[in-house]
Amino acid sequence: MTATPLRTLDVVAILAYLLAMAGMGLYFARRNTTTAEYFVGNRSFRGWVIGLSMVGTTISSVTFLAFPADAFSADWRNLVQNLTLPFVAVIAVIYFVPLLRRDDMISAFQYLEMRFGAIARLYGVSSFLIIQLIRLARILFLVSLPVALLTGAPLWSVILCTGIFIAFYTIAGGIEAVIWTDVVQTIVLLLAGMMSIGYVVWQLPGGFAEVIAVGRADHKFDMGIDGPAPESTPEPNPVTDTQQNLRARISEVLSRKTLTIVILLGILEWLTTYCCDQTVVQRYAAAKSMREARKATILFSVMALPTWILFFFVGTCLYAFYQAFPDPQVVALQQSQVDAVFPHFILTQIPAGLGGLVIAGVLAAAMSSLDSSINSIATVTVVDILKPFVRPGRSDKYYLVAARIIALFAAMVMIGGAIALIEIPFKNINTLTWIVSSVFGGCLVGLFMLGFFTTRVDYRCVVAALVPGILLNVYLALNISGQLPDFLQMDIHEYWVGIIVNVVFVTVALGISLFPRTSMKDLRGLTVWTRAKTD
Repeated sequence: MTATPLRTLDVVAILAYLLAMAGMGLYFARRNTTTAEYFVGNRSFRGWVIGLSMVGTTISSVTFLAFPADAFSADWRNLVQNLTLPFVAVIAVIYFVPLLRRDDMISAFQYLEMRFGAIARLYGVSSFLIIQLIRLARILFLVSLPVALLTGAPLWSVILCTGIFIAFYTIAGGIEAVIWTDVVQTIVLLLAGMMSIGYVVWQLPGGFAEVIAVGRADHKFDMGIDGPAPESTPEPNPVTDTQQNLRARISEVLSRKTLTIVILLGILEWLTTYCCDQTVVQRYAAAKSMREARKATILFSVMALPTWILFFFVGTCLYAFYQAFPDPQVVALQQSQVDAVFPHFILTQIPAGLGGLVIAGVLAAAMSSLDSSINSIATVTVVDILKPFVRPGRSDKYYLVAARIIALFAAMVMIGGAIALIEIPFKNINTLTWIVSSVFGGCLVGLFMLGFFTTRVDYRCVVAALVPGILLNVYLALNISGQLPDFLQMDIHEYWVGIIVNVVFVTVALGISLFPRTSMKDLRGLTVWTRAKTD
């Protein structure tokens, strides 16, 4: 895509948005004099504020650009796994929020130590930190791509400027700046999506009805799952080695992207979000009360699905628009860089000023995810590592200064990592991100589920089960990426990895729990069976 110079009104709209974000960071910086203020805002937030911020945090620039691109180039099938959100949300509101918002708990991983001991806590912390640092670099890199295309600026300079700006208001303002800017960013990105749809509907001769008609005619609303079948299925042969036959049959089942696997993956992802993701759990803690935390979770669950549908519909609208008004450049982009179709539409079709607001929406989608991750990294490092293990017994001011230094370090890793990704082929970036997330986060959901829903499983069970769980995780990740010798390779769809690892981990832990225990731990308030009735 050839860069089109930004129009003056677009620049004004973008600068107004950025100045507002910077001003909020400076305003809240004066109020952060304790770690309680910096990490959880003195637990003073109303449910609607937390809920809106959770929407912004979850909807990254990947959603803002990738969902329209999916709908434009294919259909709505990638929405299917998110349809499981309402069902998991019910479980979260009833069980997860009361268990993770207790006493003075700030980190999700404090729960793991109370339930299973320090090893479980450190496993959770290390998994979270590694995954988040990789995620920071990836999201900053991905949002910088369209911004560089829109502005014509060098990619490295866009990464540097965007990263420094996000770091500034996040480090200065703490969780209050993060939450309130996320609220504004959520509103901006929703307005951007709705304005894009409105403009297309206004321009098309048949209006909204034409979008629906074109989408239905070309199957753009389809949600079918039709993953590739194996090229050949081995016939039963008594002479053939039984073990090879078994592997072939397992591979046939595990290599397909079926509706069942997509639903299971969706459940796994949303369980991860509601109980393992510190950016979400920290918001439970920041809520004014248990009631407000539950309100926030409900609001997030109610708003998230319509928001995803909104951005899929943006893609369908773009498809209908360019069917009515063909553009040779869009045809070329569809073949090589489909994520750039929406940015191209913004600069060439949307009126000046409004286009700037939509570009601000692209930035908002990324900033709301990145600022939350930076703040959560600082929180987890101080609460779960520095305070209990490395520098116990220091003053609150010491930990506050440490949190800001750690946030600065995370921002530097984010910027440096994003610049480093410039030299890596795009496909390899996604593969690298997936492998790291899979290897380091594989058993985390199972760990929390065992903590919440069992009473027999204790520290010895989870520590023993982590060994085969992690080894299996590494094997599957290497298998998917094609790094193993041929005799160890199996044809497994990457969607199965998290499901298989967690099932094996939970099964092993439950099996070990059947053996007699030497002592019983007080589990009051730590499981769904032993928590207080008033929770």
